[in-house]
Amino acid sequence: MKENDITLVEKFPRKVKEIENTFIPLAEGIQLAARIWLPEDAEKKPVPAVLEFLPYRKRDGTSERDALNHPYVAGHGYACVRVDMRGAGDSEGILDDEYLKIEQDNALEVLDWIAAQTWCTGKTGMIGISWGGFNGLQIAARRPPSLKAIVTIASTDDRYADDIHYMGGVMINDAMSWGGTMFAFNSRPPDPAIVGEGWDELWKARLEANDPWSMKWLSHQTRDAFWQHGSVCENYGDIQCAVYAVGGWADGYSNAVPRMLEGLQCPKKGLVGPWAHKYPNFALPGPRIGFLQETIRWWDYWLKD
Repeated sequence: MKENDITLVEKFPRKVKEIENTFIPLAEGIQLAARIWLPEDAEKKPVPAVLEFLPYRKRDGTSERDALNHPYVAGHGYACVRVDMRGAGDSEGILDDEYLKIEQDNALEVLDWIAAQTWCTGKTGMIGISWGGFNGLQIAARRPPSLKAIVTIASTDDRYADDIHYMGGVMINDAMSWGGTMFAFNSRPPDPAIVGEGWDELWKARLEANDPWSMKWLSHQTRDAFWQHGSVCENYGDIQCAVYAVGGWADGYSNAVPRMLEGLQCPKKGLVGPWAHKYPNFALPGPRIGFLQETIRWWDYWLKD
């Protein structure tokens, strides 16, 4: 087998079932779409849960990666819950910008919903890369009662000085290209096969509300409250659950890992390897590592009794 070949493992300690879609209701009246992998016997033998909370459609945007990661973890005794954020994929609502307070508020409700399910022990974790790594840190800083640990990959603690908007006080090209990417993503429809009647009204609402985010970023050229929000470096002490910070030497956020290890006051662990902006289990240039096994050891320690 070549060094970077992927081996698909289908036999696990516990048999896995997949719930292709379920809707999670929020207090404001909208619902978020979720795909869930969990052991078949989880109703009788409840398991901890791991949330991945993203603005990219679970039906196609991350489906290949999800199929590589979540069933494996579920087969080792976890419920893996992949949720489309508001205004994304098959979820209702509007996505107005990155890392807004309402995004965090929604995640808190989602974690409460997950922890209350009969198949869950009441303990949760979060995992994510890039956006999903950012919001894992941000939501951890809100201290939801069920959240005991996170794995944050290719993310940063500083939205102004160490993200894709400004470097050294100067806006970088990535701010415009990323703003254009999200403008396109926010224009995509929900799946009629999942949402059913009314999918076109949801789509129309997204299109009418879709503004280029780069214009917002241009109006905040200094380190003001706009960028301080969501930058956990403003108060590392807000995070009390365990944090596993992961980066790659070929990734733009590699310097965030040692900085977070120095600043965070919670239980913490860091890993940086020869990867770019990808999960280490199938990242390039490599060599890859058994990252799913590594995360299971982490979850076993923090989420299981």
